[in-house]
Amino acid sequence: MTIYRWENGGLKETPEFSPSCWINLVEPSTTELESVISHSGKIPRDFLTDPLDAGERPRFDYEDEASLIIVHVPMPVDDDEVTPYRTVPLGIIFFERSVITVCSARTPVTSAFLDQIRRVCPPSDQYRFAFRLLWHAGVLFLRYINDIHQRTIDLEGELHKSISNELLLKLLQIEKTFVYFTTSLKADTIALARANTARQLSLSEDDRDSLEDAMVEYQQALETATVHANILNGTLDTFASLINNNLNNVMKYLTAATIMLAAPTLIASLYGMNIQLPLQNHHAAFLLVVGASVLLSIVIGAVFFVLSRKRIF
Repeated sequence: MTIYRWENGGLKETPEFSPSCWINLVEPSTTELESVISHSGKIPRDFLTDPLDAGERPRFDYEDEASLIIVHVPMPVDDDEVTPYRTVPLGIIFFERSVITVCSARTPVTSAFLDQIRRVCPPSDQYRFAFRLLWHAGVLFLRYINDIHQRTIDLEGELHKSISNELLLKLLQIEKTFVYFTTSLKADTIALARANTARQLSLSEDDRDSLEDAMVEYQQALETATVHANILNGTLDTFASLINNNLNNVMKYLTAATIMLAAPTLIASLYGMNIQLPLQNHHAAFLLVVGASVLLSIVIGAVFFVLSRKRIF
């Protein structure tokens, strides 16, 4: 739990609660949750615990004098090079003149917010404060989507040189990341639209402008992720078709080779029978049989070559 208050035109960390502050909870303990509930006295417990559930869906909720917005925000995953990003629920609670953010993991959303907007908006302007925080989340979505797209381009370049199962599996994992992003962004835009029309939030013009800016970023991130996901899906289908085509070519050449080898085998099998055969007493019988086998193989090979050049085989 970290508490920030507005002081000398900026956010300053403080150990104590104040009437107007930003309380940032990251993986909070039960004691920290109890202290926040005791300080506010009006926040339902589930407003603080629901965002800690990794499966919680984005939504807007209101109860008594507290409001809750849950959105999914992106965060990097350091131990996974294939899918380096995931989304986690972030809860934003409005009560009196303060803002509480609750998340089950440490995300760069709050750090980016502190670095870039610390001298612009005090927590007492709680709605504008929260909506600008959401705007930063939308910007991070776009940044991470572009980074994933660049990773996709690099993998495609490697696949052009050599198609391997490992590279295809990496592209599949990236496609899953785009699916997670688009699913989260769709739900986020719905939750923000719900907050924009909620009568429980008394939004000023500046507040509504900040919310609309955040909604634009989320919508842009959704459209970008959808486009990249569609492109990647088409790329995977194309490489799958190439693999099938390469397999067909291999089977075609193996079939031709099998037929070419079958002709000499047939002649050798016929002359291996214990019956009267033509030329069996000739002094060059072996050379004649071998020559006929080789000649027949050459003829069959020439036929396949001509058919292949004419795209018939």
